[in-house]
Amino acid sequence: MASIKPLKLYSHSPSPNPFKVMIILEELGLSYELEEVDFSEIKQEPFISVNPNGRLPALEDPNTGIVLWESAAIIEYLLDQYDQDFKLHSGSSPQKYHEATWKHFQMSGQGPYYGQLAWFTMFHPEKNLKSAIDRYAAEVRRVIGVIELHLTKTGQTHLVGNQVSFVDLMWFPWNDMAGQYLLGEGGAEEWQKTWPKSYEWHQKLAERESVKVAQEKRDAAKTQ
Repeated sequence: MASIKPLKLYSHSPSPNPFKVMIILEELGLSYELEEVDFSEIKQEPFISVNPNGRLPALEDPNTGIVLWESAAIIEYLLDQYDQDFKLHSGSSPQKYHEATWKHFQMSGQGPYYGQLAWFTMFHPEKNLKSAIDRYAAEVRRVIGVIELHLTKTGQTHLVGNQVSFVDLMWFPWNDMAGQYLLGEGGAEEWQKTWPKSYEWHQKLAERESVKVAQEKRDAAKTQ
């Protein structure tokens, strides 16, 4: 893909949602530039003209002239435009729709609840709101349990079949944050003991080169 101009990804490196897009870009072998945007600037010009909702990530593709925001929409575009060999997604039924199911569940059932737990445990100005923290921690555990049940009942190694697809990778960043921070001290051990199949699935994703390289780029951006 040497003839393809680098894409521009607007990101805030600690955030899981840009990380999702970075992993897909790495999987597809696409060259891209990271444009770090501080949270204090996302509701201001010039970024508010890129994404009127003032959230990250956003993507500019100079090869087509398109500007997109919302991580799932960006990933859909990248697959349609640059995964024509169907490396990461299926073009036929029923797999296509099973992937869509897990994609929408990630966007509606994982990101918002994990994000609320992150907010109340790390950023909310009023500390120790136990009822809120307990409510969202319980939802994080429930969602991990859904994956565990699915993998157990189907005998599959991945969410859709037995090979990695974009939906597995979409789930990685927030789950990784859950294991490291959101479930509290000993969260990774709890996950491994209570939901072993989903833990193994997650660990295999962590070993993918795309995930490692994207993480290295995130870490480098954090220090700039």
